[in-house]
Order: sequence, then C-alpha cells, then structure tokens
Amino acid sequence: MSTIQVDVVSAEELIFEGLAEFVALPGESGELGIYPRHTPLITRIRPGSVRVKLEGQATEELIFVNGGVLEVQPNRVTVLADAAVRGKDLDEAKAAEAKRLAEQAMVNRAGSLDYARAQAELAEAVAQLAAIQRLRKIR
Repeated sequence: MSTIQVDVVSAEELIFEGLAEFVALPGESGELGIYPRHTPLITRIRPGSVRVKLEGQATEELIFVNGGVLEVQPNRVTVLADAAVRGKDLDEAKAAEAKRLAEQAMVNRAGSLDYARAQAELAEAVAQLAAIQRLRKIR
C-alpha cells in the first residue's frame, strides 16, 4: 500500500512523525482528506482532530490541534499547529470546565474583544470534547 510521511508539530515539540495511509483534518472550509500523491496545498486549519491512519494498522492516531497551517506535498503532510495534544493525553474534565467558563464569559461579556476571545475558547473546548468522543469510539 502507498504511504505518505506525516509530521505534526506544535510550537513546543514534534507531536507525531510517521508513515500513514490517510490523513483527515479540519480545514478552514471543511474536512480535508489527504492520500499519498495528493496535489500540493497550503491552508489554515481549525481546532479539531487530526486523524492519521497508520501504515498497516487498523487503528488511527488521533491528535487534537487548536488551529494552525497544513502543508501538503505529494509525499509529505506537515501540520504546523499552534498547540497540539495526542488524543490519549486529552483531559475531558479540563475541556468541560473550559467550555463552561467560555460559555459563562460569553454571557457576561464586557466588550466585543472579550466576546470574540470567549467564542474562540468555546470552539476549542467543544472541538476537544468532540475529539475525546471520537477517541472513545475508535478504541
């Protein structure tokens, strides 16, 4: 089977590096699916799950990113994430609390900047919770 090199990098560290049969992630305009020999592409990505179908395995590696940039070359996918966490390291209680605080901040907003920040934090928390739910389904 044909594979593609995948690198997921956050500002702090290399999160994932390996060969994959397929990669799916949340592009700015919708879900993107990348197979080997994909047309070159650069786009922004939204908070959500990067799903990496590992070479020769039935399981997927799940990595949560809170945004960033995707670069696709025919034989390489590079995700430059603002922040990234392996799915197994996501904390559901922490994400639920962040969601609650963001919703509270949206109700008690002091200005448009606070509201926009609360919206972004809410989107990230909801995406983390969705990633946790997806991880439970694939285990």
